[in-house]
Amino acid sequence: MTTIVDVEVHDVRFPTAASGDGSDAINRGDYSATYVELTTDGGPTGTGFTFTNGRGNEITCAAVRALAHHVRGRTVAEIAAEPVAFWRSLAADVQLRWLGPEKGVIHMATGALVNAVWDLRAKLAGKPMWRLLAEMPTDELVATVDFHHITDALTPDEAAAILDKGRDGLADRLAGLERDGFPSYTTSVGWLGYPDEQVRALTRDAYAAGWRAMKMKVGGRIEDDLRRARIIRAEIGPDALLMMDANQVWDVDEAIAAMGVLAEVDPYWIEEPTHADDVLGHARIARAVTELTGGRCRVATGEVAANKVIFKQLLQAEAIGVMQIDACRVGGVDEVLAELLLAAKFGVPVCPHAGGVGLCEYVQHLAIFDHLRVGTSLDGRMVEYVDHLHEHFTDPVRTRDGRYLVPTVPGYSATMRPESIARFRFPDGPAWR
Repeated sequence: MTTIVDVEVHDVRFPTAASGDGSDAINRGDYSATYVELTTDGGPTGTGFTFTNGRGNEITCAAVRALAHHVRGRTVAEIAAEPVAFWRSLAADVQLRWLGPEKGVIHMATGALVNAVWDLRAKLAGKPMWRLLAEMPTDELVATVDFHHITDALTPDEAAAILDKGRDGLADRLAGLERDGFPSYTTSVGWLGYPDEQVRALTRDAYAAGWRAMKMKVGGRIEDDLRRARIIRAEIGPDALLMMDANQVWDVDEAIAAMGVLAEVDPYWIEEPTHADDVLGHARIARAVTELTGGRCRVATGEVAANKVIFKQLLQAEAIGVMQIDACRVGGVDEVLAELLLAAKFGVPVCPHAGGVGLCEYVQHLAIFDHLRVGTSLDGRMVEYVDHLHEHFTDPVRTRDGRYLVPTVPGYSATMRPESIARFRFPDGPAWR
């Protein structure tokens, strides 16, 4: 019986701000990970993290330490036997929940710990995370989800029906993924801090490497946004997909006006057009964008949606045509399962948010599981890809012709190289001296 004997937290930061990597209309920071290691009494080490943009690590590391006592000393078998009770011990800590509830720093710290436990479970099972989930019995998966506050949109029986139906054709879908990979799009071409010629060169290179879907950042001066969009569209031609991401910078009316201009370049979606919590604002923008583009463009959001309840409302309000999930914004794998099932119930495709540091490694597993047991279709499904920092992981993502290849190493692909932790640990690592 494997027991978690200690929880170690590392503040790992990469100096990306200087090069403009990750720059958008609001953020320009250093990609960072609040990195968690769960040591056990003779078993493997479970690893997990939550992503921040630099100094946020000061707070998320403290939050993980404040929650660690809920994990330390627990057996993996005990956690697996009562997953909702374990999840609630973190997400609904009787004193720390007040700081959320179920949102922000405490919830992100919850996700880091929960994901580390899942990594440990997958390593003990000798399976990559996607396979561990895809092969789980329906009743075990349903028992993992906390349905509190979402039963008006999704019941346990409905979730079970979705998962049972997902067994049909699973082997064929897996064979297709193993043969062809999972569709993806790249954001590496269009960071807001890149000059025009760099955008042009990166777009040309990405197209040559096989990507037929690319995303750019918008939310600067509208003239600049349109000029950069025209550059990318000229390079990729009329048939490739061009997505846009405003990172919440616009008010609702501003978003509608901006999309009236940017519709010229035939965007496939506009991501985070306004504040992440503004469900009704997203719904209004979605109606306007549909009218402006004849239904060709849709609204996408979710990378900073705080919890499953926000996703529930976005879906109920018909505010999004694409649902994005983030592997460590919410409370870990358990809550992501609820979100995937909600999307399937409402018939909205899931295109996970990635990039950052380690997010690509995480979400590939979630997207594959979604395809195998939940959503079951690749129609409109893509995983974001950003070509940064993969070399710091022991099991980095692999791509071919613009598609993710199926991971085969046991675990959640979340384990960082010890030398990377040592070099980029803040503030004493050599990279920060």
